[in-house]
Amino acid sequence: SDHMENIYGYLMKYTNLVTGWQYRFFVLNNDAGLLEYFVNEQSRHLKPRGTLQLAGAVISPSDEDSHTFTVNAASGEQYKLRATDAKERQHWVSRLQICTQHHTEAIGKNNPPLKSRSFSLASQGSANSPGVQRRPSQNAVSFFGVGHHRLPTGKRVPIMQPDHLVDVREMMSQAEGQQRDLIRSIECLPVSGHLTSLDQDLLMLKATSMATMNCLNDCFHILQLQHASQQKGSLPAGTTVSWLEPKISLANHFKNGAAQNFPAEINKPASVREEQSIAEPCQLTREPEEINPDEELEDICDDKEDDLGAVEEQRSVILHLLSQLKLGMDLTRVVLPTFILEKRSLLEMYADFMSHPDLFIAITNGTTPEERMIRFVEYYLTSFHEGRKGAIAKKPYNPIIGETFHCSWRMLKSDIATDAGGNFSAHPPSEQVTLSKDLEGQTELDYYTVKFVAEQVSHHPPVSGFYAECVERNMCVNAHVWTKSKFLGMSIGVTMVGEGLLSLLEHGEEYTFSLPCAYARSILTVPWVELGGKVNINCAKTGYSASINFHTKPFYGGKLHRVTGEVKQNTTNTVVCRVQGEWNSVLEFTYSNGETKYVDLTKLSVTRKRVRPLEKQGPFESRRLWQHVTESLRDGDIDKATEHKRALEERQRNEERLRAETETPWCTKYFLKEGDGWVYHKPLWKTVSAAQTQQTDTN
Repeated sequence: SDHMENIYGYLMKYTNLVTGWQYRFFVLNNDAGLLEYFVNEQSRHLKPRGTLQLAGAVISPSDEDSHTFTVNAASGEQYKLRATDAKERQHWVSRLQICTQHHTEAIGKNNPPLKSRSFSLASQGSANSPGVQRRPSQNAVSFFGVGHHRLPTGKRVPIMQPDHLVDVREMMSQAEGQQRDLIRSIECLPVSGHLTSLDQDLLMLKATSMATMNCLNDCFHILQLQHASQQKGSLPAGTTVSWLEPKISLANHFKNGAAQNFPAEINKPASVREEQSIAEPCQLTREPEEINPDEELEDICDDKEDDLGAVEEQRSVILHLLSQLKLGMDLTRVVLPTFILEKRSLLEMYADFMSHPDLFIAITNGTTPEERMIRFVEYYLTSFHEGRKGAIAKKPYNPIIGETFHCSWRMLKSDIATDAGGNFSAHPPSEQVTLSKDLEGQTELDYYTVKFVAEQVSHHPPVSGFYAECVERNMCVNAHVWTKSKFLGMSIGVTMVGEGLLSLLEHGEEYTFSLPCAYARSILTVPWVELGGKVNINCAKTGYSASINFHTKPFYGGKLHRVTGEVKQNTTNTVVCRVQGEWNSVLEFTYSNGETKYVDLTKLSVTRKRVRPLEKQGPFESRRLWQHVTESLRDGDIDKATEHKRALEERQRNEERLRAETETPWCTKYFLKEGDGWVYHKPLWKTVSAAQTQQTDTN
């Protein structure tokens, strides 16, 4: 094959927490089916520092970013690697996958399944790899440690599986039965007394036993897929490979280990019946609606998420949920308990990232490309603190497809910085609550208006689009974000896949940017949020770029919420600004002229957004859509909030099912699909261009 070529080059390899990432020179040897690496290219003639057999390996692009991928060998050894960009990663991944498939199929043809009752991967891995060889006496029974039950001799799975997989499956079936008996015994205990079904130790045992079984199921699945790849081409027609799956449905809502019973339809509150009976969104008007900022009033909601009591009270619910999740599981379709919810939609959370509109508008006031890039970085780093409400890691509502959120901000023109280094508002903390008094008696010519609109454009995958503009300053920002959440054990990771584009039309500049990952840590005790990952900001026209690293806390020592970054001129590779500090506390900016500026985010003034009253909002605007859930959470009525939330989700599922049956595509309201992204239907760069063209034609 033309694709079976030996390739080589530098990649970054993750070693451990202490050493971190290191550059190494990698060589793909297609003939031998090996991936080798050396300290550098000059030491290539020496013995490799490490070697992986690719037969039976799994090559996986990472969800962390567009540069990382992993090579999981059949021996259990793993390389976590990072290319310089997405194109180079794709090149390595595709060549590694081709080589892996070729050598895996070759082994399947040349080596029939093993008949020995002792299981060894020596034929697939390196003979010198530690942990690969196993003593003949170490059969599957002693390996899994559940051999005190005699195996039935008559029960056998199809002949396509070697006997070691037969043994493993039988033992896992027995272990699964024992685990079910354990769960049943715990749930049959009384709810009160000396030993109850809600005992914390028993709930932990219940959760860990289920997690252990799920982990073993995954391992068994890998073995079956490995064997199936070896047998490829020689299986009888119609033969399928089956594997164990978790027996507990994730679709149910649970409370304290028992299925939660909701009231019958006749007993449901009128608000719930109303939520379920709202017409199919596409039958409502899907024409874009122009929101008049004069109809919007300053927001008076102040829902601080600082209630820790509910988390402790509902710990048994969390334990039961954890018992059903597997490491790496996509949480997009998992119904999470209501008590962990914030009292706002994800679309409104994106709006709260714009709570410093004065810094946003001040970007275009920069007199040079360098100053404008630095101002954008300063604004970008100050946006995350207000976007998170409170220290506890609660989750905003998952937006319903077609849901929208509108708001705006007004800023006195005199409050917008024009001089370099003065782009942080001088309002004292006492004025963070409201700025409306400043605007009393002011005419429209005295203030700037920033308008914001967000829409949930897709449900699977969950994609949100949002757009903000300041017409007076000829600037706008457009972004789309796909939130991918995964279960990581004692934490939950959320990857923000997508891209944003800031347009400064006055200067003809466009700045592309990405968003960091978010993690909810310590979900069994007091959950908290941290950001992680590398983001990039680029302006192709000016040649300026910024690289920002959000550092997750290391296992030992280190600070929380640490961020570092630098702004540089790409042509000369000159660093013009460095930043360090904490994204939710104090940031330190050091400029090329030697000046240093400190920004205390906790004292930075916040401009309240303006929103329309509920009675003037459409049925699919966030606050009106979720109003009954929000009211129930404010009242502390978790059961009622769950009922309202369930009604909204059930309606969305019914609508999705109807569209699938009638083959009716979903029609968005404000955003249009362009390539892999979503763009606002009437962005400022189009309207300004059209106005200029019309003026030219008139002249």
